[in-house]
Amino acid sequence: MARPGAACPPPARRVMVAARALLFWALVYSYCGVCACIAGLRLLWSIGRRPGETFRWVVRENPPACLNDPSLGTHCYVRIKDSGLRFHYVAAGERGKPLMLLLHGFPEFWYSWRHQLREFKSEYRVVALDLRGYGETDAPPHKENYKLDCLIADIKDILESLGYNKCVLIGHDWGGMIAWLVAICYPEMVTKLIVVNFPHPSVFTEYILRHPSQLIKSGYYFFFQMPWFPEFMFTLNDFKVLKSLFTSQATGIGRKGCRLTAEDIEAYLYVFSQPGALTGPINHYRAIFSCLPLQHHEVIMPTLLLWGERDAFMEVEMAEITRIYVKNHFRLTILSEASHWLQQDQPDIVNKLIWTFLKEETKRKRE
Repeated sequence: MARPGAACPPPARRVMVAARALLFWALVYSYCGVCACIAGLRLLWSIGRRPGETFRWVVRENPPACLNDPSLGTHCYVRIKDSGLRFHYVAAGERGKPLMLLLHGFPEFWYSWRHQLREFKSEYRVVALDLRGYGETDAPPHKENYKLDCLIADIKDILESLGYNKCVLIGHDWGGMIAWLVAICYPEMVTKLIVVNFPHPSVFTEYILRHPSQLIKSGYYFFFQMPWFPEFMFTLNDFKVLKSLFTSQATGIGRKGCRLTAEDIEAYLYVFSQPGALTGPINHYRAIFSCLPLQHHEVIMPTLLLWGERDAFMEVEMAEITRIYVKNHFRLTILSEASHWLQQDQPDIVNKLIWTFLKEETKRKRE
């Protein structure tokens, strides 16, 4: 069957492409405006209720003890030759063991993998990275520095700088998107892929355009297109939004989950309360629409997808659709009582599922 539009003369095709692009960007900026209006109303409401508290912003001077807990591993740095950026990571387990590379989501940093650093260091060299722009990793100032091509290249270069040519790659949320794309672009570097609460990127881009409910849940993608205002909104009431993401009934870890301690919350506040600390993370989202829509790509290595069904940001239907893009063994496990923050919410179950997948694949290869 001929591809739609193939019979059109070149000028007509150009008009069609231009029209689709115009509609796409009209949607992006229209929804951005809606999200900005909602945020503005919330700001006015907060000022009206507690004007003295609204603009309180406390910069945490000293890190809480949990960030230097020796049981989590060693703080290390590596400078990438091509980009010149210095990356921070925490590593646990002996050098020379197979590499397990962990990519966090938003708004997180290496610490979101604390339970996995402790768990898998017995058999792996476990590395939890601060992505470009996060935590102690360098943060280039321009949004163009956060395009997906740059983020994918970061992982390839870091792998090589650590002295490895392959790894078990695990990603959550935004780190999950990067993990999918690394597995697609550099399949020889990923022996096994494990993604937590993020579908195949093609599933996400197609689903969000067809399901208004997911478009609404992903509203922050559009809100983050604005300059400086999203960062400002995060700082209000001493980072109330940040705390609420992890603790509220709507978006936080559920009643049956492993709730964050006061010290865990302070760890997040320490990292993101620093001046300018939010711009790099939000720039990841500001660059995303220049890379969309993505083409369909297949994943050829064994893949495990873990999903918290009570995810407030991602609809669970996308998890099952992801199966069609994995041309190898694919295992999907949906945890009914778990939230978006799955590896922190249900660490024991998540770790057990990862172990089962890794051992199962090792046994499968031997057979």
